[in-house]
Amino acid sequence: MKPSPSSSLPRICVLGSLNIDLVSYVPHHPEPGETLTSSSFAVSPGGKGANQAVACAKLSRSHPSQSQQNDASSSSSSSSSSQPATTAAHVSMVGAVGADSYGELLRTNLSAHGVDVSGVLVAPELKTGIAIILVDEPTGQNRIVLSPEANHQVFGGSSSSDSNNAAVPSELPPSTPDLLIMQLEIPLQTVLLALEAAKQRGVDVLLNPAPAVVLPEEVYAGLAHLVVNETEAAILSGLPVATLDTAEGCGQAAEWFLARGVSTVIITLGGRGVYFKTASAGAGQSQASENHGLVPAEQVSAVVDTTAAGDTFVGQYALEVVSRGANGFSVEAAVKKANKAAARTVERKGASDSIPWRDELV
Repeated sequence: MKPSPSSSLPRICVLGSLNIDLVSYVPHHPEPGETLTSSSFAVSPGGKGANQAVACAKLSRSHPSQSQQNDASSSSSSSSSSQPATTAAHVSMVGAVGADSYGELLRTNLSAHGVDVSGVLVAPELKTGIAIILVDEPTGQNRIVLSPEANHQVFGGSSSSDSNNAAVPSELPPSTPDLLIMQLEIPLQTVLLALEAAKQRGVDVLLNPAPAVVLPEEVYAGLAHLVVNETEAAILSGLPVATLDTAEGCGQAAEWFLARGVSTVIITLGGRGVYFKTASAGAGQSQASENHGLVPAEQVSAVVDTTAAGDTFVGQYALEVVSRGANGFSVEAAVKKANKAAARTVERKGASDSIPWRDELV
């Protein structure tokens, strides 16, 4: 179900990591020196970049079986107003995998979910990135050990060539995307180059700086959307993480980023909800929207696995950004929809498999 690009569709480009997740479900996270027997094990496509691309794609369309039913119903209807199921955005992925079975699995999975993979480089001399994930079954919380492999060596790692380093930003789609999404599972040099290229081309950027490292302050100048959790907000701003225990403290952290040029700051707080703050009700934003607030967390039936919950949030939020209607863009409304999507994700096992389709949120 590879999408056919349409000039009328908003376009989202995700530049980031592609990893295979090796997931063990354990009764508790092991202590130093402790050996545990897992209750189950899974191999699944992952990586923050790939997860966010899949999230954008799945949340922009109904489940394929539902789409087929809609198409069949539409074709049998005599009404001229009937239309086949629609896609809300064209989603493309830029990244790198090795020429191995894991790399092929990642590319196939992205394509199957509607992501354009023409920007995913297959590097014959490299291995596909791997993430080893331990999920604590009683709580659903995870711990992750990441081996970047092709993600780092192609995109600016010490083993890669200068030509590869310089080529990354130019690999953004020839038709300028409406939104570029990035994380920090690829080298910072790559992110900085792509940010500069996006600024030159007038492309809005959503940065999800995870795993967090202190960033040059020029990163924040003109950044449209910054999505962080409370730990990442503390690392980036230099504030004590305890500061974010209150809404007032979250506002203080958000203001640190706004003062450096970010337009919209989103701080995810797990079970406490999501705090947002914007510089102002700017172009395209609803004037009726509050410019800051704490949105409560969605209720879930049970937390099974938190893997990809944050990536699902980013995917739904990004779709709201590029799909703003005639009434403008409301950050609060976008956060509420993203919260709902992330809540469905934690109720299931896995990464991309746990991300809901658009019709599952109705």
